[in-house]
Amino acid sequence: MKAYFDNASTTCISPEVLEVMKPYYLEKYGNASTMHQWGVDASEALEKSRESIAKFMKVKPRELVFTGCGTESDNLALKGIAFSTQKKHLITTQIEHPAVLKTAVWLEKQGFDVDYLSVDSQGFVKPETLEKKIRNDTALVSIMTANNEIGTIEPIEELAKITHDHGALFHTDAVQAFGKIPLMLEHVDLLSASAHKLHGPKGIGLLYVKEGTQLTPLLHGGGHEYGLRSATENMPGIVGFAKAVELAEKHMENEAKRQSNLRDKLIKSLESIDDSWLNGPRERLPNNAHFGFDFVEGESLVLRLDANGIAVGTGSACSSHDLMPSHVLLAIGLPPEKAHGSLRLTMSKYTTEEEVDYVIDCVPNVVGDLRKLSPLVRRS
Repeated sequence: MKAYFDNASTTCISPEVLEVMKPYYLEKYGNASTMHQWGVDASEALEKSRESIAKFMKVKPRELVFTGCGTESDNLALKGIAFSTQKKHLITTQIEHPAVLKTAVWLEKQGFDVDYLSVDSQGFVKPETLEKKIRNDTALVSIMTANNEIGTIEPIEELAKITHDHGALFHTDAVQAFGKIPLMLEHVDLLSASAHKLHGPKGIGLLYVKEGTQLTPLLHGGGHEYGLRSATENMPGIVGFAKAVELAEKHMENEAKRQSNLRDKLIKSLESIDDSWLNGPRERLPNNAHFGFDFVEGESLVLRLDANGIAVGTGSACSSHDLMPSHVLLAIGLPPEKAHGSLRLTMSKYTTEEEVDYVIDCVPNVVGDLRKLSPLVRRS
């Protein structure tokens, strides 16, 4: 049996999404910036897709900028704000995705001052922590909606309100949350999302830019996407993204309940393994479960489970080849030796109860086998 539990890394494309994309590869392949009929058809599809996603987000179509991925969206948000203002201070958190953290580090090298907020043992940013760090010269606060490793859903509305009360802008990386849980954008100025996390194609993302927000573009060229992202639009990707969002919206409430039930079943079963624990809060993303196991290495767990036909992760796929322990687990207070023994299981609308049961059967055996090889386990 094969079971895919690495949906936080990427998801399979929905057949309905693939079908709407095909014509834009084979028939309607015009450049949306050209004047002939092929271009007109592409331009109409571009704006129809933008309107469809904007309706889901309850924002204006003009406020959506299509990008190449979530990483590009995060880079455009942070760098775009940093270089469009005289303010030199930015705030983010210690548990952000590398797309935000490494951009922040790069901005420090360009002369900006960045504060990295600590989190509590479950990954929450406490509002008072932000209150203490925000300054008169803070240009931007960037805090993710939901953590990609441990599934923590941050109090974004409250954090964004604090940010605005101090005259700064607020960005959220919503890549993991988009299409899975309702989003409150009333106090958000910028938001990043990516299609391949919700059964859309790879290579297409978006950045919501609230009307009136000044942003310096990363790319300069033909002035596409209102001058904020010059590049010929990825039309198959864009129409696929719109279809994926349409499907996500249609099934979001039911899927959140269904996946939460599967998640809780998984948590209850795997927590019963000796010397194991749940990383992150009980109330979390519907599809996310993240465990720690003493006396085993996360990488060994991944490889052994893969041999049993189960795909899982240990943390962010973008840094999975790094031998350092997860920065998220260190930030919530785990020592390195415990952080190394982590396992992330993330589901999708295609995950079945049969697959969950298979994981529940396999993981205890794999953990037990690996512990037999560990010199740290006490032998009787």
